[in-house]
Amino acid sequence: MLDIHCHMLPGVDDGAADLSQALEMARIAVSEGVTVVACTPHMMPGVYDNRGPDVRARVEALQAAVDEAGLPLQLVAGADVHVAPDVVQRLRAGEALSLNGSRYVLIEPPHHVAPPRLQSLFFDLAAGGYQPILTHPERLTWIERDYGLIRSLFRAGVWMQITAGSLEGRFGASARYWAERMLDEGMVHVVASDAHDPVARPPRLAQAREALARRMGAAEADNLLIHRPHAALSDAPLGSAPQPPRPQAANDSAGSLWRSFAHLWRSA
Repeated sequence: MLDIHCHMLPGVDDGAADLSQALEMARIAVSEGVTVVACTPHMMPGVYDNRGPDVRARVEALQAAVDEAGLPLQLVAGADVHVAPDVVQRLRAGEALSLNGSRYVLIEPPHHVAPPRLQSLFFDLAAGGYQPILTHPERLTWIERDYGLIRSLFRAGVWMQITAGSLEGRFGASARYWAERMLDEGMVHVVASDAHDPVARPPRLAQAREALARRMGAAEADNLLIHRPHAALSDAPLGSAPQPPRPQAANDSAGSLWRSFAHLWRSA
């Protein structure tokens, strides 16, 4: 598997605090069957002022430490780029980073408020030759109020990346509900760990892959965790479009229905 969203780079944001934590995250990723990790620190001006050249140098240094530890894991540079009006200019200048130098770029919106002109920002990115990937939409507190906006962005060609832990309930019932709903509507391109540390938010993908295989079928699970992530990191075309799930077993459907009713009851 390939993990295109991971805060493994030590000491640069709210991810791995030091090299020891970063190496433990690398060990976990390898044990889960991950072969490539994109190190994607937050790029949020005024909060996490990470810049492209420094991030690339730090990824090279971490790769050397990973190699010295004997871990078969390839690291590439990227960023979790926060919404800002000058994103395209910063990407072109190399101050903000796409994934492995490709046209694919992770875009992180504010967590609690839908930003104005979000559609215009994504249009500017596409017009500038970039393929935007909206990170963890299922965890945004405004998704219920503005789900129509998420759908519009998807239909306009924006990739959607949900978090593996959301499928396990690690981010609460609401995030799980929206992750499953987006999957059921064929609106998810990629699943990634968005890992931040070895304990509370580790880089675990194996359990999510099993859940995806049960829900979507093995082929679509591989698309979500292998083929589309590979396309992003290698600057390749989309390949297969997201697919809704195969017909579910009765117990899976009942579980999904119950979670839907539970979500609606909590929202009432």
